[in-house]
Amino acid sequence: MPVTLRDVAERAGVSRSAVSRCFTPGASISDKTRAKVEKAAGDLGYSPNALASSLTTGRTKLVGVVSNNFHNPVFLEFFDLVTRELQARGLRPLLVNLSDETDPTQSMRMLQQYSVDAVIVASSTLPVSFATSYVEAGMRVVHSFGRLSDSPKIHVLGIDNVEAGRVAARELLRRGYRRVGFLAGPLSATSTRDRHTGFAEELGRHPDVSLSVSYAEAYTFHAGRAEMARLLSMGPAEAYFCGDDVLSIGALSAIRDAGLSVPQDVGILGLNNMEMAGWELIDLTTIHNPVDEIARGSVDLVAAMLDGEDIPTQSIAFACPVIERGTLRPVPD
Repeated sequence: MPVTLRDVAERAGVSRSAVSRCFTPGASISDKTRAKVEKAAGDLGYSPNALASSLTTGRTKLVGVVSNNFHNPVFLEFFDLVTRELQARGLRPLLVNLSDETDPTQSMRMLQQYSVDAVIVASSTLPVSFATSYVEAGMRVVHSFGRLSDSPKIHVLGIDNVEAGRVAARELLRRGYRRVGFLAGPLSATSTRDRHTGFAEELGRHPDVSLSVSYAEAYTFHAGRAEMARLLSMGPAEAYFCGDDVLSIGALSAIRDAGLSVPQDVGILGLNNMEMAGWELIDLTTIHNPVDEIARGSVDLVAAMLDGEDIPTQSIAFACPVIERGTLRPVPD
């Protein structure tokens, strides 16, 4: 049978309420009583019941981590980092898989049923209204990889996707490309539209440069491969900025299957710098998305809100430099 609070109380010779106070942060208990309770608990191997504790404190310490893309490796990296950060602070992650849903109603109901203390929405494709609907329901919310704003309604952390588009354009121009393409993700995604905006604005300053734009059905390997195969059949551009590393790897697969080489025949620039991008057989030149910093920053904000700190709602933008590898031709001398 599991050791109970009553067992510890009897062993320590104190009341059950004293044992409860010993394991309740901030509760009043004397040093002498605390020492007796902790010794008895250690002797018996007792661990406090988290669910019972939540009834006393009104805090479950559950943090919902909500995402609509469990297939993209960059989000798997984020889940690994953010769940470890939460657990290190004594918080408990509750992963919610939206499976491409865009209506927050069902996930909101689930999170309310579990009485989560806060929510981290991890998505670059969901509309801004998705995360703000949680706030309107009275939840503490952080949107990781969300769309930045000068007057945000919720805490948002991520790269400036418009600036990422500009960075991509400048990198391709620096290497002498003049016929370039944007192989984007779904048009419905705010990240797709913002990256296109920055990319096209920067290239528009160079009238000798031509731009073609196409959209993959999803941010997936197979969608990137299928769209690149279609583009190759029509005559490819000199280089493509792909809106995501997974799309880029799909594009690389199609190019190589067509008997062409990268970067000699076609150049590829990705975005995210997920771990797989650096593997020897892929060696993808890409734009860095600082997933580790976004994960830590998201948990910092959640912890501060749970501690009662009054934090002005903010958009936190991270730098997105190019990571040089082997899928773009060298910069001309």
